[in-house]
Amino acid sequence: MDMEFRAMRRHRQQLSVEECIGILQKATSGTLALLGDGGYPYAVPISFVYDDGKLYFHSAMSGHKVDAIRSCDKASFCVIDQDSVKPAEYTTYFRSVIAFGRIRIVEDEPEKLAIARILGNRYNPNQEEALQKELEHGLARMLAIRFDIEHLTGKEAIELTRQRADSQTK
Repeated sequence: MDMEFRAMRRHRQQLSVEECIGILQKATSGTLALLGDGGYPYAVPISFVYDDGKLYFHSAMSGHKVDAIRSCDKASFCVIDQDSVKPAEYTTYFRSVIAFGRIRIVEDEPEKLAIARILGNRYNPNQEEALQKELEHGLARMLAIRFDIEHLTGKEAIELTRQRADSQTK
């Protein structure tokens, strides 16, 4: 059964899918939310890479995150692109993205290697020799994780929406 995701209440502040993807392509970390032990939400800050509708992560072989992923494949992931507190206005000029989707540990070795290369090239670009050495020593001790995005939504502060509208009319 397909999930019907909720519409954003303040739709004027909603970012386009293209803007959301741009934020995911630029960001290097976010918060992964999973169903953890005892049914408690488990949210963990984590580095990632966005590529073609998917988010990729790496992990140690065991732990709370890994157990949560293995027990429930539904997850969300949040990235904060901007967070500028405006004390005199009692507000924050924010921009953020939330992805909802299915997450899994990648067992297929060629796919795991491809994900490790995507991650390595994102965080240490143009270092093929160093990456190859790292993969030879560390690939067997890491998990590759794939998050297939089913729904993507982004929102910004109304002040940012107004600023953007003003700049487009000038």
